[in-house]
Amino acid sequence: WLACNEERAAQARFGAVMCCCGPCAMYRRSALDLLLDQYETQFFRGKPSDFGEDRHLTILMLKAGFRTEYVPDAIAATVVPHSLGPYLRQQLRWARSTFRDTFLALRLLPELDGYLTLDVIGQNLGPLLLALSSLAALAQLLIGGSIPWWTGLTIAAMTMVRCSVAALRARELRFLGFSLHTPINIFLLLPLKAYALFTLS
Repeated sequence: WLACNEERAAQARFGAVMCCCGPCAMYRRSALDLLLDQYETQFFRGKPSDFGEDRHLTILMLKAGFRTEYVPDAIAATVVPHSLGPYLRQQLRWARSTFRDTFLALRLLPELDGYLTLDVIGQNLGPLLLALSSLAALAQLLIGGSIPWWTGLTIAAMTMVRCSVAALRARELRFLGFSLHTPINIFLLLPLKAYALFTLS
């Protein structure tokens, strides 16, 4: 919900959705025909690459001059992981895709609205800054025996603001429960994203 109805909806307001999700995306056949060869033969740093095909196809479409749109009333079904192992494998693929296709999109960004550049930078730098903050807090704990109270308060406040906005917009109080994702993000997904960055090839 957050990825589609917040992030992609905001991107669309500024002229381009940067990743049309696989199960939710539709393309004009005439546009797809023009890019099919590039799409089917993905390479990264000289090696075949087959992860993140939805993000990759979106970038190819935008580079070819096509528009990508967000449709708020579209309905799609997809399969989601129900256990930790498949979930972490999915997140690893997505992280690699985000990093790889950010490199591919760098030349494209100056042609798009400045907000989209900030959004792409934020999606890549945000997790890295959170990781650095977490490592700094851990170092503080090991050296000084405690973590400054404002560190936890800042993370909790940022989490609750995002969840509260989503809960208000969706009119779903249960969205506040998404704040419980923060420890998962810090202790599982951030190390996974670091691993993804160092194993892109």
